[in-house]
Amino acid sequence: MMKQAMMYETLSYKQVHCSLCCHRCRIADTKFGFCGVRENRNGILYTHAYGQAVAAHVDPIEKKPLFHVLPGSTAFSIATSGCNFQCGFCQNWEISQKIYKHHGHFDGMILTPEEIVRQAKENHCASIAYTYTEPTIFFEYACDTAQLAKEQGLLNIFVTNGYMTKQALSAVRPYLDACNVDLKSFSESFYSEICMGHLRPVLESIRLMKELGLWVEITTLVIPGFNDSENEFLSIARFIASVDPAMPWHISRFHPDYRFTKSAPTTLKVLEQARDIGIGEGLHHVYIGNVAGVDEVTLCEYCHRPLIKREAFLIKENALKGNHCPYCGKDVAGIFPGTSPSEKSTVKKKEFEKHRQPGMSLAGYSH
Repeated sequence: MMKQAMMYETLSYKQVHCSLCCHRCRIADTKFGFCGVRENRNGILYTHAYGQAVAAHVDPIEKKPLFHVLPGSTAFSIATSGCNFQCGFCQNWEISQKIYKHHGHFDGMILTPEEIVRQAKENHCASIAYTYTEPTIFFEYACDTAQLAKEQGLLNIFVTNGYMTKQALSAVRPYLDACNVDLKSFSESFYSEICMGHLRPVLESIRLMKELGLWVEITTLVIPGFNDSENEFLSIARFIASVDPAMPWHISRFHPDYRFTKSAPTTLKVLEQARDIGIGEGLHHVYIGNVAGVDEVTLCEYCHRPLIKREAFLIKENALKGNHCPYCGKDVAGIFPGTSPSEKSTVKKKEFEKHRQPGMSLAGYSH
């Protein structure tokens, strides 16, 4: 399925300028953007990702990971092929990187936005997660689905590398509730050499998400020898604390995969060091993930009593009363049963409709 893309303008000589992600590709006629799924045909940009799902599963919300969004609920999780990064350590590389670029053939099953929402409701999911690959790549598909989902009372979640532009994030904001952002490193060289992107746009996206009233959690996959230094952990923790110390940080264990098969798995000692640094820098919620046998516990940020205990994406205990600590009565940050997603946003639905129009002027926007 092909669909005319959002977020582009037509240039001279049938070129187009895509402004969906921070690569901001200028694409010649008959060529694809960096992502491999957006194609210029005669000066019109099309997406090959619309309606072409390569994965559709019911997952625990904790698998995203999102620990402060409706704990114990499930998310109907979808993805298409493609990505705007080329991380050599990608653990979903078979669907994010192994695509048939420039040949007009894309793997996937036809799954309409209406069918996604129907299946989510049928499976008693509380949310739809756009995940596994980068949701920015299937933005039109995600936006149409998210609008329908919101009408049916479902939350919408992006699990993302954070490399979308300001206008893309603002356009989807009326329907988006939460994000988990992969903050892969705090090194520009790591991003440019290993991910084929840049650090600064990711940091700016995280700040903007917070300003727009989205609930945000951060994940860092710790890769031995690449992003596991004390300075790296300090830099990430201090950045998160500067945005919001209540923003959870998930420190995830690396397992050899894709092009990083010679790298060793992360040791528990290193993960514990990162956790201790995060707590020392004032973060309220720091979790060690992807390690069998390690409980992931949410503590009250005021009285420090254990509130939620998890193991392998499952809730073992949950002492919360709505979003209140039963011991000291203080609120725990997040989206919990009986509470509503934050409505703090200056973006209205008309912003989304404005961005649906191709060929618009992008003057005045920056990332």
